[in-house]
Amino acid sequence: MDVLYFAWVRERIGLPREKVETEAVTVRDLVTELRAREERYAAAFEDISALRVALDQELAEFDAPLAGVREVAFFPPMTGG
Repeated sequence: MDVLYFAWVRERIGLPREKVETEAVTVRDLVTELRAREERYAAAFEDISALRVALDQELAEFDAPLAGVREVAFFPPMTGG
């Protein structure tokens, strides 16, 4: 699946997007896999309460299933104004 990173998440990981092969069942499982990769991922996903996630461009929760999902995007909360 395609995994996209935005704002400071992208800055910490150093990539805007990547293809990821995963056995993760939920978004939270995917985050656990990513954190284990190396320090830059661990830093980016240190506090997931500071992140939002979208699955195929629809906002989702971290316990959402990944079955059939083609794209996961991680980004900080957006502010309006």
